[in-house]
Amino acid sequence: MGSLREQGDGVSFPVITSRQNPRVKAVCALRSRGQRDALDRALVYGVRESRRALEAGAHPIECYWCGELYRHADASDVVELLATSGAECIEVSDEVFNKIAYGDRLDGVVSVFATPRRGLTDLALPESPLVAVLVGIEKPGNLGAMLRSADGAGVDAVVVVDPVIDLFNPNAVRASVAAVFQSNVVVATTDATFKWLDDRELAVWAARPDASQPYYNVDYTVGGAIVLGNEAEGLPDDWHGGESVGVTLPMSGVADSLNVAATAAVLFYEARRQRLVAARN
Repeated sequence: MGSLREQGDGVSFPVITSRQNPRVKAVCALRSRGQRDALDRALVYGVRESRRALEAGAHPIECYWCGELYRHADASDVVELLATSGAECIEVSDEVFNKIAYGDRLDGVVSVFATPRRGLTDLALPESPLVAVLVGIEKPGNLGAMLRSADGAGVDAVVVVDPVIDLFNPNAVRASVAAVFQSNVVVATTDATFKWLDDRELAVWAARPDASQPYYNVDYTVGGAIVLGNEAEGLPDDWHGGESVGVTLPMSGVADSLNVAATAAVLFYEARRQRLVAARN
């Protein structure tokens, strides 16, 4: 069942109190990749994530909110921003919100955005760009963390190559703090990425545990791409040899490599450090 309640400036929002409501079932169905792909929709859990998706230029479709669960001072402001940006904002009971959000994602706001479809031709690069190429990443938490690190380190573009998971997996969206919606994040095939890198004459630094070159001995101030492979097998053979330079993170303990997201953060920030130093000189 549902009702209407006025909020703040007199705007009426629908209220849903039944977990069996068709709208509730529809938004929960977006946890399925097949449903997300079919509708070109992405689930965004959280106040901060919803705001950042908006700031990245993503188009909001719906917002489900529960004032009793707000944990951020700006939660109401974000709901209003979503509404003025075109989202249908729907108030739900705490019981319904628990069904929509599940787990520990309870800060009172879940939004649905249209998923942008961007490719290599949509990227606009500066001179001597720093690009991240993420090949075959399998875990949404790792993909999201890598996108967040790339955003924080000022990487100019991120090319997600032949992903095993979809870019807008809810866990990837959340782990990236919605950086996945940034206009410099695109998806491409291996062959298309090779050609794109070659056409732009970008250096290729391939992260490999068996490489002999320590990551800090490489000059990242020239235009180039840091390439990282998936969690289980690393980079495919296609990325070995040729003009690519294998780089490694020296390990002093019993493990032979870091988690791929941790490796990405080290490499991105080393590249940023070198570029900042070069800019001062």
